[in-house]
Amino acid sequence: MTSSIRPFRPDSALYRPPVHFFRGSLGRFATGVAVVTFDAEESDGRSRRQGITVNSFTSVSMDPPLVLVSIQRSVRSHDLLAGRPFAINVLGAEQRVVAEHFAGRPSLDPVWIEGRFAPRLCDALSHFECTPWAAYDGGDHTLFLGEVQEFDYRRGDALGFVNGQFCTIPEQTSGHEPLF
Repeated sequence: MTSSIRPFRPDSALYRPPVHFFRGSLGRFATGVAVVTFDAEESDGRSRRQGITVNSFTSVSMDPPLVLVSIQRSVRSHDLLAGRPFAINVLGAEQRVVAEHFAGRPSLDPVWIEGRFAPRLCDALSHFECTPWAAYDGGDHTLFLGEVQEFDYRRGDALGFVNGQFCTIPEQTSGHEPLF
């Protein structure tokens, strides 16, 4: 891995490894923020609602309707998600506290909606309920593909993330609907 940035030598107190600059380069790409939710079976056999904040979510296919979410292997939710139906909840700009809650800074009692395939979060900007399609090795992540079974959206600004900071992505006055 190489970068045009000339870091300090490894013996310097100011040294940063190349992965630091790689992460910084990736952070320049603005994304939306979503929470993946699912019911997980705990070691004691009981089912428990789970969620994890992500910004690596994308559409894959229109026919069949497939979406992809990338989950780091080292997080607890990774192993619990494998093979389970899940929902992707795209967050509105006003839902920053929800994103932080599922990113490991719990501060609220989430309001859940019983989905047909997976639990969802109340008031998400959009949601996609999915059944497992495939899982692929992605280095230190797993790429989980889901077949979309249910989806919907509402109007509003989206919660974004760029340069390590949350931001607002304003809703445009007209969407794609008038094109069809």
